[in-house]
Amino acid sequence: MGQLCGRCMQLLRDFIGFVQRMSSDLVQGIKECLTLISNCSCLKQNSSKNRQLYKPILQPHERVTAQEFLQHIETDFEMSPLGKDPLEALRTLSFSENPGLQQSAALYYLHMSQHMNIPLPVEHLEPFYALLRSADLEVQQMSSLSLVNFLLEGNIDKELVVQMGLLEPILDLLESEDPTVQCNSCACIMTLAVSESNREAIGAARGVTPLLSLANSYDPRVQQNAVGAILNLTQSEKIQQVLCKEGALPVLALLLESPDSEVQYYSCAALSNMAANVQHHKALLRPSDRFLLRTLISLLSSSVDKVSSQACVCLRNLATSVDIQAEMVAENVLPKLCSLLASGSEDVRRASIALLWILSLHPPNQDTLACAELLQSLGTLLAAHKTDPVIVGHTACIIKNLCLSKNRQRITESRCVEGLLQTMLLTDTQEDSLRYVTSCLAELAKQEGAMLHMVQWMDEPLTRCLVRLAGQLEHPEPSFHAASIIQHMIGHEKMMLLCKYHIGEIQAYLKNFLTHQEVRFQQLGISTLCRLRADPDFSLAFRKSQMAKLLEQVRQQTEETQELLRAAMCHEES
Repeated sequence: MGQLCGRCMQLLRDFIGFVQRMSSDLVQGIKECLTLISNCSCLKQNSSKNRQLYKPILQPHERVTAQEFLQHIETDFEMSPLGKDPLEALRTLSFSENPGLQQSAALYYLHMSQHMNIPLPVEHLEPFYALLRSADLEVQQMSSLSLVNFLLEGNIDKELVVQMGLLEPILDLLESEDPTVQCNSCACIMTLAVSESNREAIGAARGVTPLLSLANSYDPRVQQNAVGAILNLTQSEKIQQVLCKEGALPVLALLLESPDSEVQYYSCAALSNMAANVQHHKALLRPSDRFLLRTLISLLSSSVDKVSSQACVCLRNLATSVDIQAEMVAENVLPKLCSLLASGSEDVRRASIALLWILSLHPPNQDTLACAELLQSLGTLLAAHKTDPVIVGHTACIIKNLCLSKNRQRITESRCVEGLLQTMLLTDTQEDSLRYVTSCLAELAKQEGAMLHMVQWMDEPLTRCLVRLAGQLEHPEPSFHAASIIQHMIGHEKMMLLCKYHIGEIQAYLKNFLTHQEVRFQQLGISTLCRLRADPDFSLAFRKSQMAKLLEQVRQQTEETQELLRAAMCHEES
C-alpha cells in the first residue's frame, strides 16, 4: 500500500480535528440537556420510577428518634398519640431523606386517621408538607389518604390546610402517574372545595386543568373524585368562568353518558350549577348541536333517583327561554315527567313537578300539557301527597296556568279539583302553598263547568274551611281567594244551604271586607252581600246586624272619592 502524500495527510489531520470539536460540542449539549431534564419538577412527581441511586445514610439523631418513636408506639400511643414528644419525632421522621423513616411517619398518621376520631392540632400539619413532597410513592399514598380521612371526618380545618401551604403539594400530586395518589389528591381537592375561599385558592393555583384531565381517567375512583371536585368548584361563579375557559362544558356533557352513575350525577349537578347562570346558556346550548338537551332528557329515564332528579334540575335551569321550553316539549319530555311524578323518591317528585311548572308558564305549551295523562298524574300526586307544600304549591300553579288552555275542560273531568279542595283541609295557613291552592280554585270557580264540579265536592268541612280562611285577613291573599270562591258558588242551592251554618262568620268577614283599605276587598264584599240577600235567612241577619249602615258609609266614601277624582281630572284638563 502506498504512502499518503503531504497534502492528503493534512486533510486527514483537519478532518480528525473537526470530528473532535464536533464531539466535544455534542457531549456538552447532551450534558446540558440532561441537567435541565433532571432539574425539572416533573421528575419529582414520578418518584415511583426514579428511585434514588444511593441508599440514604441513617443519621445518628434519626436513629435515636426512630428508636424513641418505636418505644412510644409500643407503650404510650393510646395515652398521648398527639403529644409534644411524638410530634417532634414525627417532624424528624417526615423531613428525613430516608424513605423508611418517612414511611413510619406516614403510617402513624394513617393509623390515627382511620382509628382515632379526634381533631388534629395545627402543629401536625407541618409534617404533611414534607410527606406529600416525598419522593417515595408509598409515603405519597399513605400521607394523602390520611389527609383525606382527617378532612372527611372534620378533624382538620379545611381553610387552615390551604393557609398552611398544603394546597400546592396536593395539586402537584394530581400529576402523579399512580392511580391511588391521583384518587387521594382528587378527594382532598373535593373536600377542600366546599368553602368559597378555598375554591378561589384552587382556581388561582391553576388546579382546574389537571382535574379536567383526570375527569377522563380510566380509573373509576379517580374519575369520580375528579368530577366531584369539579362539582364543588362550580358553586363559585368566579371559578365557573375559569372552567368555561378551560373547556369544562364539553367534558362534563360527555360524562353524562358515563356508565358510572356517580360520575353521571356529579357531572349533571355541575352542569346544573353552571346552567343556573344564564350567561353560560349560549355555550351549553349551541344551536347546531342540542346534544346536552337530548342527553339530559334521556337521563330522566335513569333508574338512579338522584341522576333523574338532577337531570330535572338542570333542564329547569336551562328552560329560561320559550324556544328551549318548546324544544323540550318537542323532544317528548312529557311522558318521562309523568312517570317521575309517581316516583318513590321525594327529590324526584319535587324536581319533576318544578320542571313541569316552568314548562306550563309558556302559553304555546299549555294545550300540550293539558292532556289526560298529565292531569291524571297530577290528581294522583295530590291525593298521595296532600301535605307536601312543594308538590301542592307547584301542582296548583300548573293547573292555574292550564286553565287558560283550549283543553281546560279536561281539568274539570280530572281528579285535580277534588285534590286541591282536599289539600285546603290539611294545609297550614302559614304555608305559601295555601295561597297557590286558593288562587287556583278561585280561578277555576270563575268557569261555569269547573265551578259546578266544585259544588258537587263541597261539604260541611270544606265550607267551614273556606269561611275560616276568608275571615283571616292577616293572610290577605288566601282570605281574598277563599271569599271569591264562596261568592261564585253561593248561587247554587247546595252551597247556600251549607253557608247558612256559618251566617255569623260570613257576616264578620263581610264587615271587614267593606271597611278594608283595598278596593278589591270592598267590591268583593259588596257583590257577595248582594247575592246572599236573595236568601231570606241571610237578609234577616243582615238587617239585624245593621249592615245597611255600613253600606251607606261605603257609598258616602265612594261618592267623596268620585268628587275628588272629578275635580282632579278637571284641573288636569284646564
